[in-house]
Order: sequence, then structure tokens, then C-alpha cells
Amino acid sequence: MDDDLNVTYITLTGYVAMGKYRFLYFFIMFTVYSLAMCFSVTIVYLICIHRKFHEPMYIFIAALLMNSIVYNTAMYPNMLINILAKNHIISNSACLLQLYVFYSLSAADFFLLSAMAYDRYVSICKPLQYTTIMRKNTVTFILFLAWLVPLCEFAVIVIMSANQKLCHLTLNTIFCNNLVYALHCVIPRARVMFGMFAMVTMSVFPLLFIYFTYIRILTISYRSSREVRTKASQTCLPHLIVLSLFSCLCAYDVIVSRLGSDIHFIMTFQAFLYYPLFYPIIYGLKMKEISKHLKRWLCQAKVMY
Repeated sequence: MDDDLNVTYITLTGYVAMGKYRFLYFFIMFTVYSLAMCFSVTIVYLICIHRKFHEPMYIFIAALLMNSIVYNTAMYPNMLINILAKNHIISNSACLLQLYVFYSLSAADFFLLSAMAYDRYVSICKPLQYTTIMRKNTVTFILFLAWLVPLCEFAVIVIMSANQKLCHLTLNTIFCNNLVYALHCVIPRARVMFGMFAMVTMSVFPLLFIYFTYIRILTISYRSSREVRTKASQTCLPHLIVLSLFSCLCAYDVIVSRLGSDIHFIMTFQAFLYYPLFYPIIYGLKMKEISKHLKRWLCQAKVMY
């Protein structure tokens, strides 16, 4: 505790596990971060400049990648600095801000994936009504809610946690996640109840909606022509892969507090290696039209050099 500034600092002990290999970890994470940012920005730029991609499906993909870009920018530079630093401390307010950014943007991913599932449902199951339902104003409203709802709900949780007294100042992780609550002397019942409400509304409900939507798509596609089944598999498979991987990471975060320190560090580090590359690789390689334009760019680059 700094008596002059009245600032409480929390020590992140997760970096200690890196030991003498911290330069190797730094190089690996910096490479992953650079590649993820490069791929994501390229795909977003590609979607922006080509009018054929100005459709709800590609707009939602661009929004998901933009969310990933903001997430990576907010999380990775700070972790890269901490890997090389000798002291791994963070103020309580900065820790809560990091927690807020991490969970609000992660929840936004669930809402954006739900929007993409709904878009595919309307496109495949109600093709004649697609242009009427998925209008520009509708897409804009969905994107607005996808970011506004998580930001508001997690703002309430962070505000409720801001004035809580800390009985512990050591956090066994490399960033501020739900383990922060274990540092508090008392956990208010109101915050616990609202936290459960937020988890249900921002993860469980969207997940159920997504699975219900894709079950409907698969059911209708199975009864339809081969062309419809092909369209469904080409556009829905990347979304299902992303959803499965992202759900696994969220499930891990829920049970993270029950893991041992070594296992926790290994799994957290792996999550931060894989997660930033999920979206650009899957949507860059699996989406036929995007992949085709990326290959064309690469060919043009080879000719220029």
C-alpha cells in the first residue's frame, strides 16, 4: 500500500513460472500477436474495400475481427512488457480495468457469433425474406447491442468490486481474470447474484441460441437440395469451429480457479497463443470468397517482388 497516493498494488506471480525462458516466451507471444494483428487487419481491410463483401455475413466477420484487434491491443502489449519486467505488479484499478476489457470483449464475441448464426439461419432457411429481414439498419442495431450490452453489464460488476477491501495482494496468474474476486475479504451477495445473471445472459443464452439456430439450419438443409446443403456447410462450418474453440476457452476460464499453479500457467499461456489466431486463420482459410481474394493478393505481391 502506498500511503501517499493511497494506491493498492497486486503482484502477478504467474510470470515467475517463466523463469529463464521468459525471452523465449516473449518471442513466441510477440510473433503470435504480430501475425494475428497482421492477418486480422488484412481481412478487415479486404472486406471494407470490396463492395461484394458489404453483406451482413462479412460485416459480422469484420466486426468479430475488429473486436479481436481491440482485445489483442488491450491485452498483449501489457503482457509482453510484464514478461521482460523484473517487478510484475499492477494497481487494483488497472487490474479491474483489465478484467473489464477482457470479459466485456469476450462477451461481445458471443453476441457477434449469435448475430452470425441468426444471419446464416435467415439466409439458408428464409432466403426470400433475407433482404427484408437483414436490412442495413437491422445489422447496425445488432452490432450496437453486441457491444453495448456486455460493456454495460460488466461495468456494473466492476463498479461493485471497485470499493471492496482486499485481504490478499498476490494473484497467481499473468493477467487479471475472475481470480481477482478471491482477493476480496468479503464477496457481496448482490455482486454474486448479478455475476451469475451476467454469465447467463452473456454466455449461456447466446450459446443456447447459437446451437438451436444451427440445429434448425442443419435440419432444414438435410431436407433440402444438395446446393442448399453445400451452401450451409461452406458458410456454417467456420462459425461452428470458432464457436467450439471459443466455448472451450470460456469453459476453462470458469474452472481456472480450481487448477494448480503449474497447470494454470500452462493452459493460460496456450490460450493466449491460440486465441488471437482463431478468427483470422479460420475465416481467412475457410471462407471461400475471402480465401480467394487473399490468394490473389499473395500472387500479386510475388509478381511485384
